[in-house]
Amino acid sequence: MLIRMIALIVALSVPALTQTDMNTSDLLSGLTKPRDYVQKRSSSYDRSGGNADSRPIAPGETLTLLDDAGPGVISHIWFTIASGEKYHLKKLVLRAYWDGEATPSVETPVGDFFGLGLGQYVLYQSLPLQVAPDNALNAFFPMPFQKSARLTVTNEGKEKVDDFYFNLDYRVYKHPLPPDTLYFHAQYRQATPAKGTVGNWEHNGQVDEKKNLDGADNYVWMEATGRGHFVGVTMSVLQNQDAWWGEGDDMFFVDGEKLPSINGTGSEDYFLGAWDFGGKPFSYPFYGAPVVGAELAGRASSVYRFHLDSPIPFTKSLRATIEHGHADARSDNFFSVAYWYQTEPHAAFPPLPSVNDRLPKIFPVGGPGNAGK
Repeated sequence: MLIRMIALIVALSVPALTQTDMNTSDLLSGLTKPRDYVQKRSSSYDRSGGNADSRPIAPGETLTLLDDAGPGVISHIWFTIASGEKYHLKKLVLRAYWDGEATPSVETPVGDFFGLGLGQYVLYQSLPLQVAPDNALNAFFPMPFQKSARLTVTNEGKEKVDDFYFNLDYRVYKHPLPPDTLYFHAQYRQATPAKGTVGNWEHNGQVDEKKNLDGADNYVWMEATGRGHFVGVTMSVLQNQDAWWGEGDDMFFVDGEKLPSINGTGSEDYFLGAWDFGGKPFSYPFYGAPVVGAELAGRASSVYRFHLDSPIPFTKSLRATIEHGHADARSDNFFSVAYWYQTEPHAAFPPLPSVNDRLPKIFPVGGPGNAGK
């Protein structure tokens, strides 16, 4: 029972049902089965029995959210934050370390981890990530560990966080997890700006004749080595230029491929909308666009796609990318977090950009709506 249950959780495998049926069926059908774990929670509750149930975080300080031995699985993370500092969601950094590793398997600004890559709170509901009223951040990705788990949040801002509330729900098992259990990873990336074609083009059609087969200049969501599977991405785009920021194909290079074996048809297509999302925000369990801005310089959009129905496996390596405009013609700002499971050790993450570099701002790149320098 234990092996079967953990394998199902970690593999994120699901039957061929509708999204609603999948969620309710899987959760309700297992309630009659006994559970072979001890339920635990690490939280910011007031140890004195009072109501001071939060933790302050001074500038430069790191708060440890969880530090416990395994084997276990984190099943849910909940945060809410009281801070007067602008863009505190971009300035607080979440890190997770499995089994005593020296470098984190999760390293991302808190807001970006929950799909809030523009540093502002937006309500939406997906299956693994949700933002609820009022400013409540929830994650349901299963995060297994064999020996230990340590999660921290570091305040890289200039002001004190007055109240950081957290609840981390996790299971501790009496027996080791299956030896082929994969570890959760989340990696932040950005391009500010993406290096596109700067010119006096007025609409996307003027660059349609450009060709891109190998994705050499694509925006990179993640690169991994080892064995595992990609389960999704959240991404925010701040436009430096007018017109539609999309028209970029997703390209996945599996196990060292020179040409992608998975190649999409456009940005809104990959995120399972169509026709520039029709200017309408939406959020569903597996995909959504909670923010859809006008097609003008200075406007922004946020999107997500989770491959929970069919994760993208790799046995040696994976490079997950998307074009920034057709054939990488545009020079907008991209902020993303990729989510995947893999064996350890993992490849080194790129250095986390400095706080100032992570903040959303317009750059003088030229092109329509942007006079440039």
